[in-house]
Amino acid sequence: MKSKFSNVVWGIIFIALGAFYAGNIFNLWSFNLFFNGWWTLFIIIPCLIGIIENGLSTGNIVGLIIGILLLLSSQDIINTRMITRLIFPVILILIGIKIVFRDNFCKNSSKYINRNVNVDKCLEYTSIFTNQKEIYPNLAFDGANVMAIFGKIELNLLNAIISEDIVINSTSICGKIDIMVPRNVNVKISSTPIFGGATNKARSCINTNSPTIYINATCIFGGLDSI
Repeated sequence: MKSKFSNVVWGIIFIALGAFYAGNIFNLWSFNLFFNGWWTLFIIIPCLIGIIENGLSTGNIVGLIIGILLLLSSQDIINTRMITRLIFPVILILIGIKIVFRDNFCKNSSKYINRNVNVDKCLEYTSIFTNQKEIYPNLAFDGANVMAIFGKIELNLLNAIISEDIVINSTSICGKIDIMVPRNVNVKISSTPIFGGATNKARSCINTNSPTIYINATCIFGGLDSI
């Protein structure tokens, strides 16, 4: 359902663009896609789709805010200096949203498989303009939200204990995410790539009864690899 909805939205967008340009040729109207900051739509639209499909998530909210701020800056509504000054209040707002809607950030992860997610054990990994290497210990792993913005995250789950199906929500905006998975699990990726992509390089598990890691990946000028 997630992939179908995304395909419908993007299909409608391209049909509309084609119709607008055809109207230009027949002098029905004047349409110019390449307004100041047009490229920010490739950040804003996927994040909006992600929120509609999956509910609130840290990656989609941060991406949406960044996209809107960049669009406003391109339109000279706010300047770059103001964006820098807005970083701290935006962080405070995001912390507040995450506290208020804490249950939604993790419970929405169970949308694509029939299981409940333990909110208290839902992990968050975020890299903004940094490189991170996270090695999960030999403990039960119940899923996570992973986000890389102009940075890289390497999440090592080789020693993690995964006894049932889990979900990992990932967002990479001009960044890279590598997830190293155990050999005794299956991996399935559902991705929304915008000038980026997600690749499943993990070795397939022979036992069909093994647990599955479901990875929901949003890649905007970035990528995700499961290894």
